[in-house]
Amino acid sequence: MTVSAPLLPAVARPAPEHRSWLSSNHCAGPVLDLLDGLGWAVVDTPEANIHSTSPDGRFYVGWLPEDPDAWKRDIVWQVRVQPADGAPWVQEFGPYTPSEAVAGFLAALIASPGR
Repeated sequence: MTVSAPLLPAVARPAPEHRSWLSSNHCAGPVLDLLDGLGWAVVDTPEANIHSTSPDGRFYVGWLPEDPDAWKRDIVWQVRVQPADGAPWVQEFGPYTPSEAVAGFLAALIASPGR
């Protein structure tokens, strides 16, 4: 099959000045906006940690900037998943992982047909 060049998508290469999102700003906003938009329960603690659970209870997301145990392990984000037909698993992200990357991970995970 031959595809003509005009039908192929253009390659997008953002300029370096448009890549500021690649640097973590230690803000949970992009993830919280995603979870809030999905209708997940979001609870913040007096210590400024945030915990969220999916409506079906199979996903947990924690933003743990003030959790001493998390800092000992060099993490700020914790995602726990209990698949309907598999073993539970955990994914953790360190303090320099941009929140946009965590939000992208969650969006892909949630959109997965096998979830």
